[in-house]
Amino acid sequence: MSNAAPSSPPVTAAPAAAPADWLRLDLQLCFALYSSSLAMTKLYKPLLAPLGLTYPQYLVMLVLWESDGLAVSALGQRLGLDSGTLTPLLKRLESQGLVERRRSAQDERRVDIHLTDAGRGLREQAVRIPEQLACASACSLDELQTLTRQLQDLRSSLLHHLEQMDSTLPPG
Repeated sequence: MSNAAPSSPPVTAAPAAAPADWLRLDLQLCFALYSSSLAMTKLYKPLLAPLGLTYPQYLVMLVLWESDGLAVSALGQRLGLDSGTLTPLLKRLESQGLVERRRSAQDERRVDIHLTDAGRGLREQAVRIPEQLACASACSLDELQTLTRQLQDLRSSLLHHLEQMDSTLPPG
C-alpha cells in the first residue's frame, strides 16, 4: 500500500460547450444569477406585502434583527449598499415606525440605527418567510444551505479578484 495521497482529477477551466457556444445566454453564469435574483425578488414581493416591506427594506431588517444598533456605515457594508441607496431605505423604515436613527453617544458624527418595539415585533411575522421560500424553491433545506454557501464562496472569490485587479491598476 502506498503512502502517497490519492490524486485528484485535474481541474479544467474550459466549459463543456464548444467555443462557438460560449456566448450563448443560457450558458452564462451571470445571467443565471441575474434572472434568479429577479425571480427571487418577485417571489418575495407577495410574502413581504403583509409586513409592509420591500425586499431591500427586508434585508435591512434582517441585519438589524441580528445586530440592533449598528452604525449606518456598518449596515451599508454588511449589505453592500452605499449611503445614497441606504439612506432612503432607512428614512422609509423610520417613517413606518420600525427603526430610529440616533447619533452615537461615543461619536456624534456616527448615526446608529435602532429597532423600535414595532420593528422588533415584525420579526415574529417574518419568521415564516424562509420556510415559504424553501417550499417555493422545491429544494430541501440542506440543498438550500449548500447553494447559499456556494454563492457566498463565489461572491468572496469575485470580490477578492476585484481587489487584486484594483491593486494592480496604476494610481490616478
